[in-house]
Amino acid sequence: MNKLNCFVNDTYFSNRKSRVLILKGVVLHGGHGTRLRPLTHTGPKQLIPVANKPISQYVLEDLRDSDVKDIAIVLGDIYPEKVKEYYGDGAKVGVNLTYVQQGEPRGIAHAVSLCEEFTGKEDFVVYLGDNLLKGGIGNFAEEFRASKHDAMILLCPVKNPQLFGVAKFDKDGRLVGLVEKPKTPPSQYALTGIYFFRPVVYDMIRNLKPSWRGELEITEAIHLLVEGGYDVGHHVVSGWWKDTGSPEDILEANRLVLDDLAPETKGTVESQSSVQGRVSTGQGSLVKTGALIMGPSIIGQNSSVGADVYIGPYTSIGNNVVIKRGEVVNSIVMDGCLLDAKERITDSIIGPNTKIVSNTDSKPSGRKFILGESSQVAL
Repeated sequence: MNKLNCFVNDTYFSNRKSRVLILKGVVLHGGHGTRLRPLTHTGPKQLIPVANKPISQYVLEDLRDSDVKDIAIVLGDIYPEKVKEYYGDGAKVGVNLTYVQQGEPRGIAHAVSLCEEFTGKEDFVVYLGDNLLKGGIGNFAEEFRASKHDAMILLCPVKNPQLFGVAKFDKDGRLVGLVEKPKTPPSQYALTGIYFFRPVVYDMIRNLKPSWRGELEITEAIHLLVEGGYDVGHHVVSGWWKDTGSPEDILEANRLVLDDLAPETKGTVESQSSVQGRVSTGQGSLVKTGALIMGPSIIGQNSSVGADVYIGPYTSIGNNVVIKRGEVVNSIVMDGCLLDAKERITDSIIGPNTKIVSNTDSKPSGRKFILGESSQVAL
């Protein structure tokens, strides 16, 4: 090892051997979500629903199912109180939550550094709250607990690696470094935003300087571990992985999750011919005779779908939504909306409590919307 050896002493290694390895969780819930405006003008991007569930709830449930129950949520400065209001102490998701305030985004490594008191001497997994991973992290968490790795990263091949942190390998396939958003990517393997760490990573973070972006980069901290001779493991995920940073990403994530939807009828469907394919309807919802719901699609609780309505495929309708007329295809309609327009709404994300109405009876034409909370559109 080189000079980075000084960051750890023999006590660190003896503690690792003697104690039972458990994992704590750190979920990053910050960032400004500029590419998702106006949806993020009134709440953090991680609370945007995919298949009627906030993105970060999938993250918390994945951690819970991987036996990671003690979790810190690192809050940003976009309505952090909404996160606390939704998740509370974590009991509704089956976890124990602690909230850590970051405020202005200063990088993933900075957010992680704020959790040192929370994690203490325990090992932990960092999970970006706007990431979705098919199949979850259970097997990876189990492997890390049993391994001698000082850190472990999950990678996924992508078409545009220059937009991510990217792994660099030598000719023998060994991980030799990481580069953040490189102009010339050394590989196609992007970091997925899921990282397993021993406490030694905090020593690396303390030696970081802000990058050209003005942030403390977690890729640089892991790179220091690699350069210092520490054991950094890696795996390429086998299922899909989605970083939900844009409206297009959100809609694709919605499609991917709905592809695994189990059909369920808790609401009232007046005519079974109104439902085709895998469709889930929530308690208290009503689908009137003459409507057509094409799966995979999901309708939340206490929503109403009129007789002249066409929905789907790949559409999520939230709770307390009223759709009187029109078509909704490959879209997300959040809670409390009213759609009463003879229009075809496609590839859209409609924020909560939005109204889209029309007084015309003309032939439906295609419309595409990205609408923030409480918007009103008259056609």
